[in-house]
Amino acid sequence: MRLMCILVNEKTRIIVQGITGGVGSIQTKLMLDYGSKIVAGVTPGKGGTTVHGVPVYDTVKAAVSEHPADASILFVPAPFIKDATVEAIDSDIKLLVIITEHIPVHDTAYIREQTEFVGARAIGPTTPGIICPGKTKIGIMPANVFMEGNVGIISRSGTLLYEIAGNLTLAGIGQSACVGIGADPVVGTDMMDILRLFEEDEHTKLVAIVGEIGGVQEEEAAKFIRKMTKPVVAYVAGRVASPGERMGHAGAIILRGRGTAQSKIDVLRNAGVRIANRPSDVVGLVKTCLQC
Repeated sequence: MRLMCILVNEKTRIIVQGITGGVGSIQTKLMLDYGSKIVAGVTPGKGGTTVHGVPVYDTVKAAVSEHPADASILFVPAPFIKDATVEAIDSDIKLLVIITEHIPVHDTAYIREQTEFVGARAIGPTTPGIICPGKTKIGIMPANVFMEGNVGIISRSGTLLYEIAGNLTLAGIGQSACVGIGADPVVGTDMMDILRLFEEDEHTKLVAIVGEIGGVQEEEAAKFIRKMTKPVVAYVAGRVASPGERMGHAGAIILRGRGTAQSKIDVLRNAGVRIANRPSDVVGLVKTCLQC
């Protein structure tokens, strides 16, 4: 049985911060149904209750004292997310998956600084999470579109992650792991960080990037891709977006001529990445590269 996967596997012990909220409760059930090992939940003032059989505690410290955990998924409202992540970090949890949207940029920068300082890692915010198909998922993605295999996916977009993974699955091409890194201007773990993990992962044979306008993550990733031994394909959304116009969220905006889809495509192509013109074209590029 294969246990390895980047960041998580079927042995990963998970707590859910914000488990008693509407979204937290629903997604906890879906993660449990997939086989994710959720050991406890946390909601201040709700200690002593249960959600889908998962015991709930008032604090992370109380939860992990009874149920040691490796990761936390956070469904905490934006105004409280910084304190919630600090609580998890102080409890020695090494992976934080931050689903929450609309977190102030300075709070995200603080979270990234704190996780890096203690050797932990944050995925997100505004992330659908991470899934190791057939093993575990820590997130909100629809599990039925994924299949175990050897293609790693990194995406700035949740819906495009589902679409491209689903197309690969329909074509009989499985995934080693799929990571939504989040769409905000500042994220806890960027594209290059995940590329490095996939390059080191013996089960990943190819990496597919789902990029979009705004920021310079794709441009920075291209520097690392030049050194990679594994093939990389990419789709970049937002080719027709106008400068200054946001596409869905604050991270996808072209400012002062930087962050256009074409500039990202050019840099990635120059690094040896095969570029898809449409999301549906990713399957053909992956098939070609895997046969090389």
